[in-house]
Amino acid sequence: MTLVQMLRLRVLVWITAPLLLLSSVAAQSGEDSVPQIAAALRAEQYDKALEMLRVALQKVPANSELWTMRGVAYNGLGNKKEALGSFRRALKFAPDNVPALQGAAQIECDRGDAAAIPLIEHLLRLRPNDLTSHGMLAVLDFQQGNCVEAVAHFEKAASLFESRVPALHAYGTCLVKLRQPDKAADVFKKSLALNPEDKRERQVLASVQLMSHQPEQAIATLDPLLSNMPDASSLELASEAYEDAHDTEKAVEALRQAILMEPQNVNLYVNFAALSATHQSFSVGINVVNEGIDLQPKAAPLYFARGVLYVQIAEYEKAQADFDKAYALDPSQSLSIAAQGLASVQQNDLANALAGVEEKLARRPDDPILLYMRADILAQQGPEPGSTEFQTAMRSATQAVRLRPSLGPARGVLAKLYLENGQYAEAAEQCKKAIEIDPKDQTAVYHLIQALRKTDRQEEIPELLKRLATLRQSATNEEREQYRYKLVEGDTDSK
Repeated sequence: MTLVQMLRLRVLVWITAPLLLLSSVAAQSGEDSVPQIAAALRAEQYDKALEMLRVALQKVPANSELWTMRGVAYNGLGNKKEALGSFRRALKFAPDNVPALQGAAQIECDRGDAAAIPLIEHLLRLRPNDLTSHGMLAVLDFQQGNCVEAVAHFEKAASLFESRVPALHAYGTCLVKLRQPDKAADVFKKSLALNPEDKRERQVLASVQLMSHQPEQAIATLDPLLSNMPDASSLELASEAYEDAHDTEKAVEALRQAILMEPQNVNLYVNFAALSATHQSFSVGINVVNEGIDLQPKAAPLYFARGVLYVQIAEYEKAQADFDKAYALDPSQSLSIAAQGLASVQQNDLANALAGVEEKLARRPDDPILLYMRADILAQQGPEPGSTEFQTAMRSATQAVRLRPSLGPARGVLAKLYLENGQYAEAAEQCKKAIEIDPKDQTAVYHLIQALRKTDRQEEIPELLKRLATLRQSATNEEREQYRYKLVEGDTDSK
C-alpha cells in the first residue's frame, strides 16, 4: 500500500463524521426539512438529498450546516469539485464548522494536496488532541518535504501508525533527513517486525543502523540474509558493518564474495579500494581494481580509485595517468550544481542546455551564473582554441569572474580554457583562487596539477596529488553515505 493509499484509507473514517453529526444539524439549521435530508444522506440517497437541499438553500442561503450536507451529498456521488465548493462555502459562513473542515480536508487529502494542511491545522486548534488530524498532517508534511513538522505530528499520532508500514517508512526517512538515525533505527525496527521476511526492510534497517554507528546491530539485522544465499547488496552492507565493528577479515571476505556475484558492479571495486587504503594494503587494492577495469574499461570511478592508491605508494606518474583518464571519461566533473540542474545537461543534451541558457542570457546578459553556465557547457563541447565557440566560452567565463569574483566554478572553467589555450600560468592562478574559495574543489586541484606539469614548478605536484587523493577518498565516503540514504528514501518511495 502506498503512502497516498494509506492516507485515503485514513480519511475514509473522517468522512463519516459529518454524517454522524447531521442529527444535531436538524436542531440548529432552522430548516424543517433537515431531518429528511439527513435521513436521505444516511440512506445514501444523494440525489434525493440534493433536491431537498436545493429548496432548503433557497430559503436560508447562508446556512453553514446545509452547505455542509450538500458537500456530503456531492461527495457521496463522487463529484469532488462540487463537494469541495460546498464545504468551502459552509466554512465561509462558519469558519469553525468541524464537519465542513473535515469534509474539505478529506477531499484535499484524497489527492495529496497541500491545501489540506491549513484546514487540518484549523481542526487541531479546535481539537488539539485529535490523533487523526495529527496523522494526516504528518503524512502531508512529509509529502511536502517538511520533515521538522512531519516528525512532530508523527510523534503525536504514533499509535495510529504502529501497523502501517508506509507511514513508518515516512517517519523513519524524515528522522534520517533530520540526522536522528538512532530514533530512525527504532522506527524501522517496527517496520521490519511487520515484514520480517522482506529483504529490503532488513537492508534499510541495517543502513540506518550503520548511520547511527551500530555495526553489531546491523550485522544482526543482516544475518538472516547472509546465512542463506546472500545477494551482493546485502554483502556490501555487511562488509561496511564488519569494518565498522573492526572485523576487517570478514569485511574483506564479504566484499570479495559480492564482487564474485556482481563482477560488473563498479561500486564494489571502489569500496574495496577504500578498504585497502584504510589498511595500507595498496597493492591488493590495485590488483582488485585492475580486475574491475578489465571488465569496465570506461568506468571513471575505477580510475579515480586506482589513482588514489597509486598516490599512497608514491607512484605519481601512474596516479596522474589514472586521474587524466578518469577526467577524460567523465568530463562533466567540472559542471557545478547550477549547471547540473538543467534537465538537458543531466541527459547529456548539451545543445539544448546551451539553447536554454542563451535564451535566459538574452533577458539577463550580465547574470554571472548564466555566463558561467554558458562557458562551462561550451567547454564540455570541446571547441578548438581560437574557434568562435572557444572565444565565446573564454569571454563568458572571464565576464562571470569579473562580475562575481567569489564564483569558484567559473574560475575553474576559466582555468580549463586557459589550459587548452596554452596559458598555463593564468590557468594555475585561476585554480589557486578557486581552491581558496572551495578547498574541496577536486577539479581545480586536478587542473592545477595539469598546469604545473607544463611549468618549472613540478616539485609541487606530489603534494597536490596527495591532496587530490584525500579529497577523492572523502568524496567516496560521502557517496557511500548518500547510497545509504538513497536506500532509505527509495524504500519509502517504493511502498
